[in-house]
Amino acid sequence: QAQLVESGGGLVQPGGSLRLSCAASGRIFSINAMGWYRQAPGKQRELVARIRSDGSTNYADSVKGRFTISRDNAKNTVNLQMNSLKPEDTAVYYCIAQYRVSVSAYEIDSWGQGTQVTVSS
Repeated sequence: QAQLVESGGGLVQPGGSLRLSCAASGRIFSINAMGWYRQAPGKQRELVARIRSDGSTNYADSVKGRFTISRDNAKNTVNLQMNSLKPEDTAVYYCIAQYRVSVSAYEIDSWGQGTQVTVSS
């Protein structure tokens, strides 16, 4: 089982920036996609951004142009640069990795523990 450790959350004023990082470790043969989801109080968890092993990305419409996801395949890490933050970006952000433990194994989803991002003046 892979373990994901997130860092970088915190309190920031509207218009500010934060950078989230996530490192995957453990029994990993390959990682297909890595990404970030978020969950605000009283709302469902939603996809923020995802990046595949070939570097292709997709973003939620609400963050396009403000957030940038990047990945280091050699280090099994993924980052989320968040600029022009808004109060509605406030949520717990979760890292996810979709990986295999061997070439013939099925794909597994592993989640991080979550990191709080609060955008408030």
